[in-house]
Order: sequence, then structure tokens, then C-alpha cells
Amino acid sequence: MKVLTLNQISPVGLNRLPAGYELTKDPADADLILVRSAVMHDMVLPKQTIAVARAGAGVNNIPLDVFAKQGVVVFNTPGANANAVKELVIAGMLLATRDIFGGIAWVKANQTDPEIAKTVEKAKAAYGGTEILGKTIGVIGLGAVGYQVANSCHALGMKVIGYDAFLSEAVKSRLHPDVVIAKTLDELYSVSDFITVHVPLLPDTKGMINAKTIALMKDGVIILNFARDILVDDAAIKVAIEAKKVRKYVTDFPNPASAAMDGVIAIPHLGASTEEAEDNCAAMAVDQLVNYVSTGSITNSVNYPFVDFGPKHRDVRVLIHHASAVSGEQLDKILSGIRVTKVKGEIGYTAIDVPSADEATLKTLETLPGVVRIRVI
Repeated sequence: MKVLTLNQISPVGLNRLPAGYELTKDPADADLILVRSAVMHDMVLPKQTIAVARAGAGVNNIPLDVFAKQGVVVFNTPGANANAVKELVIAGMLLATRDIFGGIAWVKANQTDPEIAKTVEKAKAAYGGTEILGKTIGVIGLGAVGYQVANSCHALGMKVIGYDAFLSEAVKSRLHPDVVIAKTLDELYSVSDFITVHVPLLPDTKGMINAKTIALMKDGVIILNFARDILVDDAAIKVAIEAKKVRKYVTDFPNPASAAMDGVIAIPHLGASTEEAEDNCAAMAVDQLVNYVSTGSITNSVNYPFVDFGPKHRDVRVLIHHASAVSGEQLDKILSGIRVTKVKGEIGYTAIDVPSADEATLKTLETLPGVVRIRVI
């Protein structure tokens, strides 16, 4: 298997590639692709490419539907960088409540003052702030990052209220029992001194922090966005800051509007930029690719269904990528064996374990309408 890396990938991950895998610099040779931020929307994949793994969570740089219809499975690594993002959220809160930047700038501007140790005592009053102890933080989205933010803020002495539209018992079990679960976002908005957003970018979440929702918030609220840029309406934030409705907006996604805006702390997308996070993401991405190649099982795919086939039950496993309209019964008529079929939207994926599979049978499967790829293990 030849592996193409479109970005620098941590050696911790690459060293997990087993014998029989080799790195290539030629896209035309790629069986597998590892990517971080490189944009793949205009990339034409060679026919032998079977999977792409994003060493990170966001996949806006990858054409998921196009690749799915080509039988190319796209993986991501949710949770692998969660601690790194959580720590930066905490840092963002402290930067917003204490004028650390202003104080450091004063020291730099007065570094040649021989009496700086004395004059600083008079100057520091201009750079005071407030504490987070006892304040309320609203955490929107309690997934891999959100639940860690909630628990860490509780450990720092904050009151925590959370909201998740898809809250499960498994998610609730990870939260500290003192974390309050809001029934609606409006409830969260009305009581929070800080609001931090940890949701994916979907049609329902795009621009969710806007003039209407900001109006429901407490005066002087601090908003933190370490999830996706356009979850927040920049124009509404600007108006709210000027009106002192919003005290600070902290974002990990600077754009021309937010970077030039007073009252905004714009961080250059450093959420996952730690050595540990990059190592974790790379290791997780490689492990998922290797497992997929060797067993056909799919974990953490964003365009294919989750499925754990386990070890082969027969000598040969035939993997079939097909439209969801293709039924298991149609496949059974061509190749009968131990079959598992999973569907996600318009995409179907089937494994059939058989004693053997001859070329003529495989060819018949390939020509079945709706079948886009056949792979044999």
C-alpha cells in the first residue's frame, strides 16, 4: 500500500504503518491519503485510492459526497485533539477577563525604564480584570471537546450549564453531576456569563450566534468560538461589542472582519496545534486506515456507515461499495456467504465472507448497477 501525505504528518503516526506500507510523493500512486488542512475539492483521485484519513476533526477541505460515490472512504479523528482545544478555550477565557495583552504591551513599551519595577505598580491599575470563579459558563455542544470544557470549568469553580441537541445517556455519564443540562438554548443564553460553542457546522448551526440570540444573552457576556468560524455572525458581534452587550469575542478563526475588530481576541487557529494533539491525530488516522485495509471495518468515517466486521469468517472477504438502493438479496444471488450490509443515506457498504471468489463472479458484481467498487481481502 502506498500512502500519500498532503501535509506534514507526525512521525508518531507514520511509524505505526506496518510492513507493506510505503510513503509516496506521487498522487498518481496513492492507495491511501493522509491529510490535515490541504484542500482536496479540485483533486482528482487515481482509481486505486480507497481511503482518505483526515488527521483532525473538521473535513470542510474534503469533498465527502464525491469521494463516497467513488467508493473512497473518508475518516477523521474526533476527540484526538480535544484536550488541546479545551486547554485553549480555558486560555481564551482568561485572556478575555484579564487584560494580559495590555499589560504585556505596557511592559514592552517601557522596557528601557530603569524604574520599571516601581512604575509598574502605578500602571497596572489600567490592566485589571475579573475572575472566573463563581461565574456561569454555557457550553453549547457536549461532544468530545464540549464535555471536557464543561468538566474543567466546573473544576475551576465555575457554574456550568450545557446544551446538546443530541444528548445521549453516554454523553451525560461523562459530565460532572453538577453540570446543569438546559432544555433550550434560550435558557442557556439567559444565565451565562460566558458562552462557548462546540458544535459542527450544519445548516441549522450556521450563524447561530446572531443579533437575535445575542439579544437573549446577559449584558457583558463573553463569547468563545473554537469550533467553526461561521457559527458566529461577525456583523452582529461588531454591533454587540460597540453597544457593550458583548464584552469580548474570542475566536480561533480570524477573518478580515474579526481580525480588525475592537473587542475581539483572534487566535490564529491554534486549537489543535500542540505536539500531543498532532501525534494523537496522526496515530488515530493511521490506525483507522490500517484497520480498514486489513479487515474492511470502518470507524469514524464521515461519508460511510460505521461497521465492525471483525475477523474473517471464511478465507475470503469481498467488500462491495454500492448505492443504498442495491439490496442484500441482489448481492446474495451473485455471491452467497456470510453477509453484513450497512447503509448511510445513499451509500451502501457490504462485506461477504466466502471460501473463495472467482474472477467471473467478481466481474458480475462489478457490473451490477449501483456498485462502484469491489475489494477483496
